[in-house]
Amino acid sequence: MNTDTSAPPARAGRREWVGLGVLASIALLLSVDVSVLYLALPHLSSGLGADATEQLWIMDIYSFMLAGFLVTMGTLGDRIGRRRLLLIGAAAFGALSIVAAYSTSPEMLIVGRALLGIAGATLMPSSMALIRNMFHDPGQMNAAIGLWFGCFMIGMASGPLVGGLLLENFWWGSAFLLGVPFMLVVLFFGRTLLPEYKDPDAGRLDLASVALSMGAILPTIYGLKEIARTGLHPVPVLAIAAGIALGVVFVRRQRRLADPMVDLRLFGDRVFSATLAILLLGGIVMAGTTLMSTLYLQAVEGLSPLKAGLWLVPQNIAMIIALGAGPALAKRIRPAYVMAAGLAIAAAGLAVHTQVPADGGTPLLVTGLVITSAGIALPMALGNGIIMAAAPPEKAGSAASLTETSGEFGVAVGVALLGSLGTAVYRGMLPESPEAVRESVTAGIAGARHLPELLDSVRTAFAGGLHAVAGVGGLIFLALAAITLVTLRHRAPITG
Repeated sequence: MNTDTSAPPARAGRREWVGLGVLASIALLLSVDVSVLYLALPHLSSGLGADATEQLWIMDIYSFMLAGFLVTMGTLGDRIGRRRLLLIGAAAFGALSIVAAYSTSPEMLIVGRALLGIAGATLMPSSMALIRNMFHDPGQMNAAIGLWFGCFMIGMASGPLVGGLLLENFWWGSAFLLGVPFMLVVLFFGRTLLPEYKDPDAGRLDLASVALSMGAILPTIYGLKEIARTGLHPVPVLAIAAGIALGVVFVRRQRRLADPMVDLRLFGDRVFSATLAILLLGGIVMAGTTLMSTLYLQAVEGLSPLKAGLWLVPQNIAMIIALGAGPALAKRIRPAYVMAAGLAIAAAGLAVHTQVPADGGTPLLVTGLVITSAGIALPMALGNGIIMAAAPPEKAGSAASLTETSGEFGVAVGVALLGSLGTAVYRGMLPESPEAVRESVTAGIAGARHLPELLDSVRTAFAGGLHAVAGVGGLIFLALAAITLVTLRHRAPITG
């Protein structure tokens, strides 16, 4: 007689898949919103009379606040209800989008963008955590997360096109108004299609932990961005040191609390911690590679932001396709092998990058980006599913916020460290050139525009920096492939 009473996880039905469409619309909006703003910045700066410093704050304050509040909002959703927090955030995001669109001064727009970052922090972890609650079957959950990320990448790919159309026909505020119809969809359908879920045993939110988490994250992100922008200086270094110190205090406090804001026991799961580290390091490499590639297209090849953005569309399409293919492959092949193969493919793409010439290398550069993006999409699609599956359902919001916070850190660290590596190689290859030329490739191209020999040297030096970043990134990807095989090889193919 069979006494096994275990049953397979319940499979999601039509309501859950339609609800996923509501959540995917959030991912689509947030990615379009970022890429559109890069094109809108010159227009809004002219319309509002924003100076260079104000432009930087308009761009950066959103990511600062988003990163600073992700952990708080992920934990808050676990306590008050993920759907409830999502709907509150959607209403706030829609209203603040209108405020930003009709800003009458740079200061008003900076404040609006800061509040939009806080609202955005309610949307991301809540939507990922709700996917965990809606899709219990491992195969369906991985497919759902792949579709969610696919919509995010569609937004990144279509952002330049949408932005170009809007800015040719309307004023700069139209870029912010994009958020309004998306949030109306979430508010209208979210209450009926999305389930409510919260941790029944969650205690009160510890305000001291909230302050410590923000004190750890905000100065660190700020310092990394400033180092990437201006190089090593005392202020950003001290900011990072202060952030790390407060992070240590935060971790110690979480260990003492009966109801911690972040359950550090999650990191005791080898699968959870290893997968999170793999995604973090992968994000660092991709951020640095994308930065150098974008600079190559605009500074070396002389393309406009819109044309450069269009050249980046193929890599996003490749990533979208691979995000869908990852869960399907993992049903037949162990996830570790699929992820490791993807990382090896990404390394091969960066090997192509090391062959990009000093001039006229756009086709080869884009080829390398397509291969790299298709490869890294495989561990991205499966890794997030593995992390969410490893976390208990009541901790899904906290796990999602950790994943997304690591993504923000990955971008900041990648731009700072690998961008600095590229800059160091660039400067090292121009030892006898004027300091203005050695400052950056943009300044070098401008300063050497009427000096053909110096212009060739500037382009060659930047290509050297690009090759160095790609080479280091490729080695990191190969190391991550080995780590993936060691730490995740025991996981069986995904069922469902």
